[in-house]
Amino acid sequence: MTTTAPGRFGVYGGRYVPETLMANLIALEAAFEDARRDAAFLAEFQSTLAHFVGRPTPLYHAQRLSQVYGGQVYLKREDLTHTGAHKINNAVGQALLAKRLGKRRIVAETGAGQHGVATAAACARLGLECIVYMGALDCERQRPNVERMRLLGATVKPCDAGSRNLKVAINEAIRDWIANPDSTHYLIGSVVGPHPYPLMVREFQRVIGDEARAQFTRVAPRPDAVIACVGGGSNAMGIFAGFVDDPQVELFGVEAGGDGATTAATLNTGRPGVLHGALSYLLQDAEGQVLNTHSVAAGLDYPGVGPEHSFFKDTGRARYETVSDTEALAAFKETCALEGIIPAIESSHAVAFARRLLANRPGLRVIVNLSGRGDKDLPGLLAKGLV
Repeated sequence: MTTTAPGRFGVYGGRYVPETLMANLIALEAAFEDARRDAAFLAEFQSTLAHFVGRPTPLYHAQRLSQVYGGQVYLKREDLTHTGAHKINNAVGQALLAKRLGKRRIVAETGAGQHGVATAAACARLGLECIVYMGALDCERQRPNVERMRLLGATVKPCDAGSRNLKVAINEAIRDWIANPDSTHYLIGSVVGPHPYPLMVREFQRVIGDEARAQFTRVAPRPDAVIACVGGGSNAMGIFAGFVDDPQVELFGVEAGGDGATTAATLNTGRPGVLHGALSYLLQDAEGQVLNTHSVAAGLDYPGVGPEHSFFKDTGRARYETVSDTEALAAFKETCALEGIIPAIESSHAVAFARRLLANRPGLRVIVNLSGRGDKDLPGLLAKGLV
């Protein structure tokens, strides 16, 4: 993993925040660097991953998808973690770090709700106050996760402004953090935001890639390709971390192509700009105003992306493709029917691209990061007649 300067991935990253937050970010960076070298902290983190989260997750050979797609498809089963998605890995790591810093109040943002549920669960375990900001639109389409967060003791605050989605939830969480810097830790759920968040979240999520690489060696020395969906990009960066230093493994990030009229394909259609404290690719108009986005997947409905993904795009280390709502829904149904697995609609974008890749290059061995389970999506999809 290459950085050209502290907090930078090439030109991307940095800290573009109000001065009131700089001291907190500097203290957080120091605490993280200290903790990642502290044997006691790492032991507690690993123990929590094993006994609370349920790691390691399996690397599953999807034999029926493989037959239909024309290659060998392996699913990294992050849907089998406690709370049902990869988000719990980072939530546990940051909650332990907040406790180490003496911060007893946690604020978080969530889109699909999985990060909110993971944060609520981690806070319940550690006895921390938890406030989760969520776009009002996402509250409607992810109602089961709203109820799960409340059951776990979190206060859920719907955000009615603007697009009523993840971007607005992040705005509100940042406002809360600015107002309460001394008592509060902002537990960001993706590889976005000001330094040290993109680095820190990647390092807490790299357990996915480290496990997948070790597991795949029982099959062959390496896969041909690793595929993951990208909104902010934490699940992708987590699994990429295990393979990025092997140039023989292709890395594919899959963005939300949306409905054709509106997308959330930041790396494919955006340009560099600053959003939520970091320089990265951004969907914006000619005047630099952030554009509205759309995806059937709430967790991909975001106009920015992690700065390290922007670096990977520019250097060519990863390729970023788009998958439409229609393709993702088809892959969702296919995975259910062929494998008996209900994937998150976010993850279904990655499955859909695996089908496309193998249609063009049959016989490849690919790992798809199944970043979460789709129970949360069913009520909204059924209500709209999409499944």
